[in-house]
Amino acid sequence: MTPEFVVSFARQAIELTLMISLPLLGVGLGVGLIVSIIQAATQIQEATLAFVPKILAMFLALLFSFPWIMEKLVTYTRDIFLNLPTYIRLGGV
Repeated sequence: MTPEFVVSFARQAIELTLMISLPLLGVGLGVGLIVSIIQAATQIQEATLAFVPKILAMFLALLFSFPWIMEKLVTYTRDIFLNLPTYIRLGGV
């Protein structure tokens, strides 16, 4: 295997990881920001008030984005298995 191949393979895996985690992290960030603004405006500083809405929002985001996430993961895994003979040939060179 060439160094370029290994770097390309790792880059694809990292890009997929970032693309899959982005919706959940974005929802968590957005809800956290809204809750923080509400806490600052009302001067209520309760830790569970910030934690529970973020968890619920992230679960809902996961529920709605799960089919898309699974499609991306299945496509990536299928491509790896389909190209496995090519990867083995590259390793033997």
